[in-house]
Amino acid sequence: MHALVAIGANLPFEGDAPAETLRRAIRAIAAEGLSVRAVSRFFATPCFPPGAGPDYVNAAIVLEVGAEIDPTSILAALHRIEKQFGRQRNSRWGMRTLDLDLLTLGDSVLPDAETQDAWRGLAPEAQARIAPDRLILPHPRLQDRAFVLVPLADVAPDWRHPRDGRTVAEMLADLPEADRAEVRPL
Repeated sequence: MHALVAIGANLPFEGDAPAETLRRAIRAIAAEGLSVRAVSRFFATPCFPPGAGPDYVNAAIVLEVGAEIDPTSILAALHRIEKQFGRQRNSRWGMRTLDLDLLTLGDSVLPDAETQDAWRGLAPEAQARIAPDRLILPHPRLQDRAFVLVPLADVAPDWRHPRDGRTVAEMLADLPEADRAEVRPL
């Protein structure tokens, strides 16, 4: 089974620029025993939300995981790696030395279809104020974000969202051209 992970950073860590932090983080993911099968190109992306800090470097990776693996175990490993790289969770959508987001685990829908649909349909102003208290898969915002979909299109263009039925390539094509154009390969 495959897991898709978004990776990004917009602050230096231990003197390394964000792109080098991402390279180091990919090695750390492999050292955690997670099998990295594909890595997208790295992209320069505007800070989200706009004006909240320096621009990001974003990418996506594909992990090969056993069917027996628990998604919370993957998330715990990603959080351990973020902590190794100085990640502090002080504010929602704040600046980061490293951000690792578990986007999907195969075609799993967690915790259930109704909850996933509710979070995916949440209005933008509500998204800024509240965060889920549990793991939601697929990530409820992935279809809205060019900085996630452009890198994902490099490594998993045919992955199909289990609730809305669109592929990564289709979700990306549905975004405004201006959003897609802001995501530039490094």
